[in-house]
Amino acid sequence: MTAHVKPKALDNFKARDFRMLIDGVWADGAGSPLERIAPGHGIVVSRYPAGTTADAERAIAAARKAFDEGPWPNMTGAERSNILLKAADLIAARADDLAFLDCIESGKPISQAKAELAGAADIWRYAAALARDLHGESYNTLGEGTLGVVLREAIGVVSIITPWNFPFLIVSQKLPFALAAGCTTVVKPSELTSGSTLVLGEILIEAGVPSGVVNIVTGTGPEVGAPMTTHPDVDMVSFTGSTGVGRLTMANAAQTLKKVSLELGGKNPQIVFPDANLDEFIDAAVFGAYFNAGECCNAGSRLILHKSIADEVTARVAELARKVKVGDPLDPTTQVGAIITPQHLEKIGAYVDGAAKAGASVALGGAALDLGLGQFMAPTILSGVTPDMPVAREEVFGPVLSVLTFETTEEAIRIANAIDYGLSAGVWSRDFDTCLTIGRKVRAGTVWMNTFMDGASELPFGGYRQSGLGRELGRHAVEDYTETKTLNMHMGARTGWWMPR
Repeated sequence: MTAHVKPKALDNFKARDFRMLIDGVWADGAGSPLERIAPGHGIVVSRYPAGTTADAERAIAAARKAFDEGPWPNMTGAERSNILLKAADLIAARADDLAFLDCIESGKPISQAKAELAGAADIWRYAAALARDLHGESYNTLGEGTLGVVLREAIGVVSIITPWNFPFLIVSQKLPFALAAGCTTVVKPSELTSGSTLVLGEILIEAGVPSGVVNIVTGTGPEVGAPMTTHPDVDMVSFTGSTGVGRLTMANAAQTLKKVSLELGGKNPQIVFPDANLDEFIDAAVFGAYFNAGECCNAGSRLILHKSIADEVTARVAELARKVKVGDPLDPTTQVGAIITPQHLEKIGAYVDGAAKAGASVALGGAALDLGLGQFMAPTILSGVTPDMPVAREEVFGPVLSVLTFETTEEAIRIANAIDYGLSAGVWSRDFDTCLTIGRKVRAGTVWMNTFMDGASELPFGGYRQSGLGRELGRHAVEDYTETKTLNMHMGARTGWWMPR
């Protein structure tokens, strides 16, 4: 590992001050601003308004009025599509600025942030296409004189709450689809990484989104997030974050029976059989475990290896992981950046220490790294992990890889499913029957076969069990933000036995 050096790009850097967007107007908060200290550089890089419940209520009122009285829900699909396409072009044009904000606020590597921005722009373009494809159904098989039509209408006001680990990418998995359907929105980004979402507000105004359609309120969960989940004028909540907060969100929304979409945690296995292409798997294992410093709901944090290859595979994964470059997030060659907060770094370390005390062996890493500024964690591998250990069952959300073993296919499936989560999984084998068996039997929203953490705008994303409710992306993503309405039409004179004659 090389020593951390403060980049020249930050020598004369001045913290950036942001404002909230409510009803088309940029607004300050009532209290002292929230300061964001860069996790990889140890300096204040952003200040956001500390929004209050009153700010959230003003934003909800603006979104309600924009839906009930404004033009957005009544535009044609083509009109909304054109605005979303313009937004996508503007996102691409400002990608460097957006990536820089995500990099310094979250600690992710700049090269990764730029790749995420390219993916986000593609999602906006895909959502724009779906805005023109949204349609209902008709039934002319209900008998003479009867016609049934099923409409899809925008659900109304949507509260969108996003996490800190993929600030721009995750808001892009929600907001453009809600807009494509004709909804109006209130967005609360994480108070740790609000910068790029607030710049998105500028982009959407420039693209032609009317006032009140997209409102962005910064602040904490209790002050801003809670009223967004309970307010009676909100029709739907779309939340990405921890399973614990997801449960609270669902309970809050139940007070008014709102529709809820949740993308929550994961403890994702990669199951490896002896006939797998190990060269390809080793690379995927290291990528899956340490991408975004493991702060990823989709991280491949559990290796479930056949006993006959476990020692060899663990050694080879450790050999490649030693070559992973941990360091300055602004360095284009960095592969693993900083951990989001000092408190989260301590939490990761506690999982590692607990596993070691329970009998696991630290095959690689296991401790924080002192690189001069910010907080960093060494890529870590724990071998000898058993399915009952917390590190094998709970989401660590850090660069920690747990190695478990199996002897039969049935045992591998049992280990994979013996947790509360079901977001994703991977299987590695040259035998198609083996891959298909795992794909059918493992309870997860996505199962990768001889690859890991691939994705596309066209493919749905979401989880089973406590990994969430609903799906994002894919051709049905816009439909999630709609209600269906039945029109049962009778043509001509109608008679009935109860009518007087």
